[in-house]
Amino acid sequence: MYETIQFIHSYWAYLVLTVLIIASVNAIFGFLGNKEYGATNFRIALFTLIVAHIQLLIGMVLYFTTPYFRAFSEVGMGGVMKDPTLRLYNVEHPLVMILAIVFITMGYSKHKKKLTSKPKFKILAIFYTLALILVLSRIPWNMWF
Repeated sequence: MYETIQFIHSYWAYLVLTVLIIASVNAIFGFLGNKEYGATNFRIALFTLIVAHIQLLIGMVLYFTTPYFRAFSEVGMGGVMKDPTLRLYNVEHPLVMILAIVFITMGYSKHKKKLTSKPKFKILAIFYTLALILVLSRIPWNMWF
């Protein structure tokens, strides 16, 4: 079961990263180009939100089924924090990814309250780009390639 969930989580991450890049670039270009916010922009923002939340759910299942999780009971929190690999998988990656999804959710929620295009794009550009930076900072790159 663990291997299947890890496979899904790993490959769904490519989709999340791709969609988040598209949404961030779309929002930045929309803001800088003074474009009109339309249905396509709304769908991109919404799809990014949905894909990220699905990844969060998959990640939560993976977190509690991974062998790394047992390290808390075996070596304790101090042991986990001393080991860079355990710290990345048990603390840093989950915490930063949850924070990134919080930024995506906040950006999506705040942009809906704006009435004109420029503020909508600005909010999406700020929050989605912050989320993208966070995601890129904590991806376990050695596992991806």
